[in-house]
Amino acid sequence: MNEKLYKLFEPHLKLTIVLMILFALLPLPWVPWLSLVELVISLGYLAFLLVAQRHHRQVVEAELSSTLRELNQAGKNTMLDSPLPMVVFRPESGEVVWSNDRFLQVTAREEHIAAARINAVVPEFDAQWLVKGQNVSPVEYNVHGRRYTVFGSLTQTDETSDGLATTYWVDITALANTRELYYATRPLVCIILIDNYEELVRNVPDSDRSNLRAGIEELLDDWVERSSGLLCRFDRDRYLFLMEDQHLEEKKREKFSILDSVHKLVSPNGISASLSIGIGRDGSYEEMFRYAALAIDMALSRGGDQVVIKNQFNFEFFGGRSREQERRTKVKSRVMASALEHLIDSSPNVFIMGHRYADLDAVGAAAGVCAIARKKGVEVYLLREDKPVPGTIMLKELDRQPEYQGVLVSQEEAMSLLQPDSLLVVVDTNRPSQVAVPSLLKECPKIAVIDHHRRAAEYIEKAVLNYHEPFASSASELVTELVQYLIDPGDLSRTEAEALLSGIVLDTKYFSLRTSGRTFEAAAFLRRCGADTTEVRKLFQNNLEQTVMRYEVIKNARFYHQRVAVAASSQPVGRIVAAQAADELLNVCGVEASFVIYSEDGRQNISGRSSGDINVQVILEELGGGGNGASAGAQLTGCTLQQALHRLHRAIDHYFKESTAQ
Repeated sequence: MNEKLYKLFEPHLKLTIVLMILFALLPLPWVPWLSLVELVISLGYLAFLLVAQRHHRQVVEAELSSTLRELNQAGKNTMLDSPLPMVVFRPESGEVVWSNDRFLQVTAREEHIAAARINAVVPEFDAQWLVKGQNVSPVEYNVHGRRYTVFGSLTQTDETSDGLATTYWVDITALANTRELYYATRPLVCIILIDNYEELVRNVPDSDRSNLRAGIEELLDDWVERSSGLLCRFDRDRYLFLMEDQHLEEKKREKFSILDSVHKLVSPNGISASLSIGIGRDGSYEEMFRYAALAIDMALSRGGDQVVIKNQFNFEFFGGRSREQERRTKVKSRVMASALEHLIDSSPNVFIMGHRYADLDAVGAAAGVCAIARKKGVEVYLLREDKPVPGTIMLKELDRQPEYQGVLVSQEEAMSLLQPDSLLVVVDTNRPSQVAVPSLLKECPKIAVIDHHRRAAEYIEKAVLNYHEPFASSASELVTELVQYLIDPGDLSRTEAEALLSGIVLDTKYFSLRTSGRTFEAAAFLRRCGADTTEVRKLFQNNLEQTVMRYEVIKNARFYHQRVAVAASSQPVGRIVAAQAADELLNVCGVEASFVIYSEDGRQNISGRSSGDINVQVILEELGGGGNGASAGAQLTGCTLQQALHRLHRAIDHYFKESTAQ
């Protein structure tokens, strides 16, 4: 718009003279002498403009000649005859000083453009790269259907100006088209997995099993038909799909519709089919197949029913909004228990830590691992944080037990006790940036991870054991299952049993969310080990001040998108109160998801909860957070409370927009 205004008010000699002559002739029938005077003045002004323009041209040509001699000792004629389009302009104002005929042909100009602005000739042109000392423009320019790379340099003419910029325009249209064709036709390797195959075919006759597979393959054939790709099955529940990169954007635009199409296929036992797709790109065939396999693992660790794209740098996620379904087997628990037992037996000592600001689930899971290590006769240490955490009460209770004398250690003590073959067990998180002591994570040679949160793009990669179950209610539930295979009920102290039970109670909201039959089996085992439910309930009691603060937060809640309640607290309420307020909001009629935003240590923290089909993990993942579909959190830095609220609203808007599109 600014360029158009500039061009509108740019001096135009011919138009000016024509208008002046018209105004001079206008009073001729009534006042001839006045018309004659005005005509004489107009002609005089015309003569003055012609002389001034000639003088200006002489000055410009003299200045340009001087500059050209400095730029090219071969003289001005060499630049005039240059095979490349050239233009010289003032970088501070964009005023064109000179251009050769080839540049006029490129820009489809019939006359020289001296005194015009370069932006008026090529609107998107930006000379900042020249000012910064670069010799090549970082972007390509499209001029009348042709693509150009611009080279240039600055020449200082005197101390009072910014000098002149000389640019050379190289036509790279053929190269750009070839490059785009190359990138568009690069291959992609996709692995398509029926991620609930076992559940689909369990107790199903062979004929129905064949019909299910035929139905899925028919949908896959329709989906890949427009891609001109190659699809083949290489395992009973896995397919290999090769296609060109140019078709990936189309798949993204349609939100990978195959995920929803497959849901319409239902087995005789009432289970809907579900797919996960891993896509590898930007590498050799071997590398892309490895990327695709990693993407499939990532999709399964996030609950399945989604598409994950992996290149050599990062992950992209699509889908994964449906409610997670139980896909766990006790076989895996036994295998993981055996592997953990072997790791503990082969280690001189064991360190255990959870996420920063450890809650009861992290403390309970850590206590369970402590019991296993103690039974195996291996020295065990539990990392404690210097500041109070939500699980502090339970940590103090554990510290009072005889078995835990010297077990709780600080970061400095842990680093001094670390040995070349030590084992570090990380519980209730899989993200390296969220662990209590990141330095210990880097130094420890062997790492085991036990977690139930959906995996994000950032995760602990070098773990020798990764017991990751996003379908479990809590890390305490996972550890309780391991405990059952590795030690006798009498080897678990009452306090440890209560710590594990409190972790399950916390993450299931008193067994009302994300529970399965195995959750109640774990709770029953802990009850047999002596866990007192009354003592566990006391851990969740609040004082009067916290109760008042919780209801103050709830009072500020507002509906957003009808089914979502959002509360922003300008008061420092703390994580416990914020999480409890988010839980309490789910009891309000019509609320399927809740978010509480509060400030802490200069950051804006968000606690999200869900009791329905809304996946709070997907929403907060867009803000750098994580968790699972029913419980998630995020931390925002460098913004105010209102800015954080605005960003949360945008993430919720995007979530519902994507859900509607699907």
